[in-house]
Amino acid sequence: MISQRLKQLRQARGLSLEALAAAMGGIVTKQALSKYEQGKARPSPVVLNKLAETFSVKAAHLWSKPTVHVQFIAYRKLSGLPQKEQAKVEGLVRHTLEERICFQELTQQPNAADLPIQACRVDQLEDVERAAEIVRKQWSLGRDPIASVVGVLEGRLIHVLQIDVGRKFDGIAAVAYDDSKHVAGAAVVTRRGVAGERQRLNLTHELGHLVLNISKRVDEEKAAFRFGAAFLAPAELMYQEIGAKRAFILPEELLLLKRRFGMSLQALLYRLRDLGIITESYYKKWCVDINRLGWRTREPGEMTPEQPQWLRQHVLRALAEGMVTREEAEKKLGEAIEGSLPLSLIERRAFMKLSLEERRKILAEQAEKMMDHYKQDSEWKELQAGDLVEY
Repeated sequence: MISQRLKQLRQARGLSLEALAAAMGGIVTKQALSKYEQGKARPSPVVLNKLAETFSVKAAHLWSKPTVHVQFIAYRKLSGLPQKEQAKVEGLVRHTLEERICFQELTQQPNAADLPIQACRVDQLEDVERAAEIVRKQWSLGRDPIASVVGVLEGRLIHVLQIDVGRKFDGIAAVAYDDSKHVAGAAVVTRRGVAGERQRLNLTHELGHLVLNISKRVDEEKAAFRFGAAFLAPAELMYQEIGAKRAFILPEELLLLKRRFGMSLQALLYRLRDLGIITESYYKKWCVDINRLGWRTREPGEMTPEQPQWLRQHVLRALAEGMVTREEAEKKLGEAIEGSLPLSLIERRAFMKLSLEERRKILAEQAEKMMDHYKQDSEWKELQAGDLVEY
């Protein structure tokens, strides 16, 4: 398995064989690394450990069989990227999604087999509206605008991955299957650094690729885009709040709608045109105005991007429950974790093995530290002496 693992990790970090050899301090040549990736040779224990250190993984990981098979949906969307950058995206998504699935199992997350992967049939573009309604109903989202798209997706074990990649990349969707070909989890991938309104539509666009089963007669990208817009702004709610037909819309109203639905002005106007609320000619007039005002590249009222929280939340939970060490947790998050932790079972057993005198000494030192703390903090005295208040 080392050939597959090695190539995936190298590509995920955007390294050439020559760059990897240099990162390892020159203890192995790029030719040898190429043979490892092709399965024509095996690294020595010294080289294996150096590879693990370079990639910040355990040596055992390099020999292990992948726990899931990752399949990309709408794969042709990557075709606009240079080959090296495309390989980097593929490797990074495969590696990250596999790690997330392993962490799902560690923290005993519910099975993701109920995700509606390509379950909504689309034979004509208008079928997408019904598909968006079905998914919103299945997920109990009601008709109101979605406050957090990232929260909705992460709550269904659709991992939101943000990557640093060229401007030609907007996003891609991926599904992870276990050995029994059951869905273990999924991911929607977007480029880091885009405005919040564009990020939200990119995410729901990729959700469309995940849930839609699109006929070859229908343009796949148009269907996914319409699904994304319909998921954010349901037709019934749009008619109710904007009206069935509009001949004129003020810019200030559009800005209010932007904040209400979390969509760009351009996407909102496209949505209004799709629903027949505004005419094609009025839509084109607005497009001209958007170009004239310079809003195509940067709109007024730019929203802050939503931040994924699933990994952080579950790493902290695993750390608090002793499933991972602080070092492992900080490695996964890529940052130091503040705050003290309860003693692990191993630490408690080590404490109990100390002599009675050593234990008493440690406890006395801790009691002295707490005494100093309470002397400095008088708030507890006020609470102790005060009346109890029932609310």
